[in-house]
Amino acid sequence: MNYHKRKFRAVINTANCEISSETVFEYIQEGSVLSAQYQGGQMVKGHISGLVDDQGYIEMHYHQVNEKGEVSKGMCYSRPEILSNGKIRLHEAWKWASGDISEGSSILDEI
Repeated sequence: MNYHKRKFRAVINTANCEISSETVFEYIQEGSVLSAQYQGGQMVKGHISGLVDDQGYIEMHYHQVNEKGEVSKGMCYSRPEILSNGKIRLHEAWKWASGDISEGSSILDEI
C-alpha cells in the first residue's frame, strides 16, 4: 500500500485528541518511509515520521504545535482499511509522549 500524496481527515476521535475534522494530513511516502504535515482546526502545524510495512500498517511518531502555542508529541499505530469506494480509512491507536501521557484512538478517512 502506498500513501504518497494522499490526504486524510479525522472522522472520529477520543476526547483527549487535539485534531478535528478540520485537520488535514498530507502524506509523502518514499519506499517504506512515511512523512506527513498536518494543520487545521486548533492545530497550527504538525509533522509525522514513520514506517509502512508490507500490509500498509504504519508505525509513526508525531510532534505538533496547537493554537495555544503548546508543543506536544506522541506515537501512533495505524491499521488501513480499503473502503468500498476504493479510498483508505486509517484506524489509529496513539499515545501522548508529553502532557498527560494518555492513550486514545482516531479514525481518518482519505479525502
